[in-house]
Amino acid sequence: MKLFRFFVVTVCLFVFATGGMAVAGETLATVKSRGFILVGVNGGVYGFSMPDKTGVWKGLDVDTARAIAAAVFGDANKAKFTALTAVQRLPALQSKEIDVLCRNTTQTLTRETTNGLNFVHVNFYDGQGFLVPKKLGIKSASQLDGATVCVLPGTTTEMNAADFFRSNGMKWKPVVIEQTAELTKAFFAGRCDCLTSDASQLAAQRAVAPNPSDYALLPEIISKEPLAPVVRHGD
Repeated sequence: MKLFRFFVVTVCLFVFATGGMAVAGETLATVKSRGFILVGVNGGVYGFSMPDKTGVWKGLDVDTARAIAAAVFGDANKAKFTALTAVQRLPALQSKEIDVLCRNTTQTLTRETTNGLNFVHVNFYDGQGFLVPKKLGIKSASQLDGATVCVLPGTTTEMNAADFFRSNGMKWKPVVIEQTAELTKAFFAGRCDCLTSDASQLAAQRAVAPNPSDYALLPEIISKEPLAPVVRHGD
């Protein structure tokens, strides 16, 4: 009986191992045959993934993608970038529209266990914060009761904000816009009192604001956000 159990376990391990290798081999073969890697990125976050004035993509996530291309082809330029919203990003990877997602995406257990995806490695450890106009005189997130808050849909940011206001007995009015660039424009145009996102993203958005000195990052960090590239399970 013990020998039989050992045999079954060995066979199962072999099947799982070779099955994963087959999937990974298929994806890699497709990428090599195509001649470049399809990468999903943000497209609107300075310092992470954003084209410059000449159309050249730059940022941490872009460099991560180029490192993958260099490993596969020996050429860092063999990466083609597609800007995706937070709502579009995971479905695009699942449907094979892209080969890898390098788009400031938070690694969570739910995302790994329910979407058929795997986070590879954390390339930036972040936390969620709040950006406000200085003219409002707000010095702490505890003063945001009743505030209108610009937030991206389909993100841990939206859930964290809801938890923060609820746990602190405060009310809030979310202003939900899918495109990062449009959300940022709405905030700077005064459509909401506050913009919430990863602190690094808020700092990047403030840096390119019409008048950066008019805005302040509040001191509170309300979450832990390990950001990592994502691939399909087995890749």
